[in-house]
Amino acid sequence: MNVTSTRRTFAMRFASLLSALGLSVAVLPTPSRAQGSAQGESGIRKLTAEGKPGGEKDVIMPVVIHNGLIYVSGQGAHDSRDKKEWTIESHTTMVMDKIKKMVEIGGGTMETVLQTRVFLVNIEHWEAMTKVFGSYFPHGGPARTTVAVAALPGDSLVEIDCVAAVARK
Repeated sequence: MNVTSTRRTFAMRFASLLSALGLSVAVLPTPSRAQGSAQGESGIRKLTAEGKPGGEKDVIMPVVIHNGLIYVSGQGAHDSRDKKEWTIESHTTMVMDKIKKMVEIGGGTMETVLQTRVFLVNIEHWEAMTKVFGSYFPHGGPARTTVAVAALPGDSLVEIDCVAAVARK
């Protein structure tokens, strides 16, 4: 008999004994206790852009964490400057700074970003956007999809969302 099966047998017998005594609920971890109350029953954490738990009135959560992954909703530039001053470089920098902040709120780093989706209002901006985008990933970037779209909310020139892994502590 190997060590693993001996431990398993002991654990099952011990759990049976506790159950017979009515102590299993008090001693053994349940899924909700094991995951911690901050994640709730489902193990899903929804956070605002400030890193606080989302409320019932929040329609879109910028950061959702589940099963070791961080999902960041689409981030746009929403530039308040005169449109004549807008460049794809400045918008990409604004968006990537937001992405970095959201990933860090979720417990990841730019190195743990696994996949991004980039939406451009002008496909001719691809090269300039890629140059700025790449500066955020000096050790190689994530898997990426880039598409051209007719328009973006807030008149942003670019919107990016991503999936990242929670960094191991």
